[in-house]
Amino acid sequence: MTKQYDYIIIGAGSAGCVLANRLSEDPATSVLVLEFGGSDRSVLIQMPSAFSIPMNTKKYNWRYETEPEPYLDGRRIHCPRGKVLGGSSSINGLVYIRGHAYDFDEWEELGARGWGYRNCLPYFKRAEHYEGGGDAYRGASGPLHTGNGNHMRNPLYGAWVEAGAEAGYIKTDDCNGYMQEGFGAMHMTIKDGVRCSTANAYLRPAMDRPNLTVVTQAMTRRIILDGKRAVAIEYDHGGRTRQVRCKREILLAGGPIGSPHLLQRSGIGPREVLDQAGVALQHELPGVGENLQDHAEIYIQYGCKQPLTLNSKMDPLSKLMIGLRWLLFRDGLGATNHFEAGGFIRSEQGLRWPDIQFHFLPAAMRYDGKKPVKGHGFMVLTGPNKPKSRGFVRLRSADPYEHPRIQFNYLEREEDREGFRRCVRLTREIIGQPAMDAFRDGEIAPGPQVNSDAEIDAFVRANLESTYHPCGTCRMGEDELAVVDSELRVRGLEGLRVIDSSVFPTEPNGNLNAPTIMLAERASDLLRGRGMLPASEVEVGLAEHWQTQQRSKAPVRDVHV
Repeated sequence: MTKQYDYIIIGAGSAGCVLANRLSEDPATSVLVLEFGGSDRSVLIQMPSAFSIPMNTKKYNWRYETEPEPYLDGRRIHCPRGKVLGGSSSINGLVYIRGHAYDFDEWEELGARGWGYRNCLPYFKRAEHYEGGGDAYRGASGPLHTGNGNHMRNPLYGAWVEAGAEAGYIKTDDCNGYMQEGFGAMHMTIKDGVRCSTANAYLRPAMDRPNLTVVTQAMTRRIILDGKRAVAIEYDHGGRTRQVRCKREILLAGGPIGSPHLLQRSGIGPREVLDQAGVALQHELPGVGENLQDHAEIYIQYGCKQPLTLNSKMDPLSKLMIGLRWLLFRDGLGATNHFEAGGFIRSEQGLRWPDIQFHFLPAAMRYDGKKPVKGHGFMVLTGPNKPKSRGFVRLRSADPYEHPRIQFNYLEREEDREGFRRCVRLTREIIGQPAMDAFRDGEIAPGPQVNSDAEIDAFVRANLESTYHPCGTCRMGEDELAVVDSELRVRGLEGLRVIDSSVFPTEPNGNLNAPTIMLAERASDLLRGRGMLPASEVEVGLAEHWQTQQRSKAPVRDVHV
């Protein structure tokens, strides 16, 4: 243990790359990053439209799988996590959604002091370079480039937004700005037609700094404690087990599965869980690995009357031509994730902010890119965004190569089951509006025969998939079950913090990559002892009459659902 670093970062993912860049800005600070995955140079990672390929490989994905889920007819659910530079930001769907302002106020109400929207917004802005330019809500000069892909050139996107308006909902000019609620464009992390992962945005520009060391193919085995202080890391690399000492702090950025698993392997966690795995207790923290939550979704699919959809581009020749155009010009269908339009709505009156999210896709296929329907089709991916069901991550043994037990308990709570029923019925009503008449050609899934609560419930149990937004397993707060405090320090220990989506107390109302990057940006200032950016006292848009109306007006067409 001769080599020492000021900071050791475990995981070069959405948070770890941000930390590596920001901490190494100080040339007097030495930073080591340990990442089990390898290079992200593959075209399949860098081309936005190819995201379903690396997401489903063993090379770039940990390929976690849940235990049989008791409320999903015992199905095991795929839980992908990035195993590559950039982590999950290198294999995700590239969607840039921050969440609603009140999600972060909710964190603060639950005990995460200083993490309200007014405190988080300045760090969203610092991270971002929005193609539409900066304003009170959006950043214009940050490392992370965001935009709208091909700007909804396919007419189906516009028809979807108009159908939402005809169903009585509002439109929004920017779901990451003043008003999240409503129908409109969705944004994505792309720069000049290339995926803007945190590896591209943050890590690569810092790699030449002499005070930053990045080691790939490095499996962290455990954190070494000296009393109640984290002092070193034990890891495997190049066929040897090594140790490296830390002078200031060890920063866990392994994500909502990796971080609690590493803590537990190090003897930090619930006593009974560690006892069952044969790991000696070093520091009892009952919340480690608990509070696991995730967004889940179903696909509501329709046939399309017009030959406008991506189903005609699924053959090998079409894929080849899309790929060649992207390689030559970095544009075309290869330069977008195709989630260019979406929406956020409230499922009932009296909700201040949305609880249902829609991703609209001008194709009918599965998330892994398989099983396109014959002919043309489109689909809506939807699910309730504030799930109540909770699960866990628990180690099986001290072996870092043995995946932990993961169980989300999807649909355990009746509120979540009712949420999906509303998703089905409200989506059908939207697609049934006049704006979709020229395109809609019969419901493929769930299908017109699925109508009752019991029938919808059965469809959801059989078809629900993860939206790949796990979080919460090292919850931030000030109570006894919190794992980290409001400055992300592991409770009861010194020299150890967790900085990734595992610390989120609850799910943000959107996709998790953007808030994870924000979290790491703010954490870097906490670590460096710098003053926090000034709070942003901006207005938050709410739908008129939200207390008494589920939508702003009656739909143009009543659709029996």
